[in-house]
Amino acid sequence: MKSYEVIIRLMLAILVGGLIGYEREFNNRPAGFRTHILVCMGSAIVSMIQLYSVQEMINLALQYPQISSTFKVDIGRLGAQVITGVGFLGAGTIIHEKGSVKGLTTAASLWGVACIGLAIGFGYYFLSIASTVFIFIVLVSLKKFEDKLLITNSLKLKIECIDKEVISTEVEDYFKKRRIEIKEMQQVDEDDGNMKTIMCMLSVPWYIKENKIMEELNSIDDIIKVEPI
Repeated sequence: MKSYEVIIRLMLAILVGGLIGYEREFNNRPAGFRTHILVCMGSAIVSMIQLYSVQEMINLALQYPQISSTFKVDIGRLGAQVITGVGFLGAGTIIHEKGSVKGLTTAASLWGVACIGLAIGFGYYFLSIASTVFIFIVLVSLKKFEDKLLITNSLKLKIECIDKEVISTEVEDYFKKRRIEIKEMQQVDEDDGNMKTIMCMLSVPWYIKENKIMEELNSIDDIIKVEPI
């Protein structure tokens, strides 16, 4: 492999990793601009090491034909180790917070960048550039489409219930099960010591009807009344 080819491949890895990393950095994700560049460059370097190794084996086989049958070269072995290793790096970007998992897209983008880096190192330029374009489209354009598709409606509810410690947990569990986001939740103790009121501000997916929510909440033991406000 010529020296200028090495430079071209490393520069392309910087460009590709930087483009995808910039989008992640712009959205304040755990792994951003420099991380994606380093992952892509590292993968490209591993690919080129593999190519150098193959060329070395070929040269040795030509120089010493009598021992050529002892050479075994697996051109995909180092690449496979890169893909596995990046999985551990991606796991570090995944955050579990308040019952939800964040960072999966960033982990996937790191894995994708690593794969593109391998392709760059092997010299598959068209595959590398086309893959970069499509990954960037997925990250940028499909996010807007996803936001439009997953339309939510705001809903405020007043829940009157018997004052028990478990009732708030049951209400929260119900909302999580139905994928209803709790924007705000307050408890108000009534004059009657056995009663309390829960005020909820919710973000409800478009396909869940308000009447259905109230009906299902009313079916929970110790809830006396549910009404919109």
